[in-house]
Amino acid sequence: MVGKLDSTACLVVMARGHQKIQSQQKKAKKQAEAKKSKGHDQKAAAKAALVYTCAVCRTQMPDPKTFKQHFESKHPKSPMPPELEDVEA
Repeated sequence: MVGKLDSTACLVVMARGHQKIQSQQKKAKKQAEAKKSKGHDQKAAAKAALVYTCAVCRTQMPDPKTFKQHFESKHPKSPMPPELEDVEA
């Protein structure tokens, strides 16, 4: 029986090859989704959002409104920086 091929044996090999490709694609998609969801780092995102730095105390703030409120409450005797003059608090 070694020299004789059965038609069902060929179909099994072909089907397994197709299943293997599908399985690899499914696994790659699953890994990409896991990497995407795992890749979000809240600390890094929060640090990147802090774009304004107080010249007096070097505290970082996310927006000019918060920066102006900080400056008015923490450094009332210091002159207001020019970038905060027209900001509404």
